[in-house]
Amino acid sequence: MISGKETQGLSKKPRILFEACVDSLEGALAAQESGADRIELCSGLSEGGLTPSAGLIRSTFQSLRIPVHVLIRPRCGDFLYSDQDYALMLRDLELVKEWGAQCAVSGFLTPEGDVDKTKTAEFMALARPMSFTFHRAFDMVRDPFRSLEDLIALGADRILTSGGKSAAEKGMDQIRKLVLQAGGRISVMAGGGVDETNVRKIADETGVREIHATLRSPRESRMRFRNCEVRMGGGRASSEFEWKAADPERMRVIRNILE
Repeated sequence: MISGKETQGLSKKPRILFEACVDSLEGALAAQESGADRIELCSGLSEGGLTPSAGLIRSTFQSLRIPVHVLIRPRCGDFLYSDQDYALMLRDLELVKEWGAQCAVSGFLTPEGDVDKTKTAEFMALARPMSFTFHRAFDMVRDPFRSLEDLIALGADRILTSGGKSAAEKGMDQIRKLVLQAGGRISVMAGGGVDETNVRKIADETGVREIHATLRSPRESRMRFRNCEVRMGGGRASSEFEWKAADPERMRVIRNILE
């Protein structure tokens, strides 16, 4: 039996940080009240996440007590940006820095599938003293282990990765190897398909200390009159009267599982 004195000498397992990815002020407030440690704020989650609007950014900063990380991504598609794209990203970065973000989230690749060290270094320099997360553009690199060293050398604070797979649960082996290689020099955060059914497994088997999750549930429109012949986007006509919104209960479950 371990005595009380001996128990005091045992190191407590570090708490796993939970980052909730949200696309609305309602979702941001729900994440805060559900115990999230911070949020990543974005728009266009169906497109993999895009830069949120100025109004959403300002309102979120004014309303939240927990840290706000802001995604800077001007369009969907790849992470090889034109000069015009990049100029917009730098302008957005200046604004979120001025308004009080704790971290900028972005990612830049070369045509060959390497980290674009020139753009990344310039973006990070402008971002400071904010921290910097290199997002899941990392999952599109040709050599993740070399790219990890490149980002460590540049001074990035963390990477967000699903282990080069469609979901983090499928990429656990690579995530675990990245955590071991990083050795505390950079944080490796697991994200992509993380939910209440697999978060414990992912955390335990990879050794990550940060988890990123988008936890949403269907929301039904309160519209009584419905013209179901019209589509505003590429989805089904009925999709104009339903969408997915942040689910505070699912967030609470994740936070409790990670305690």
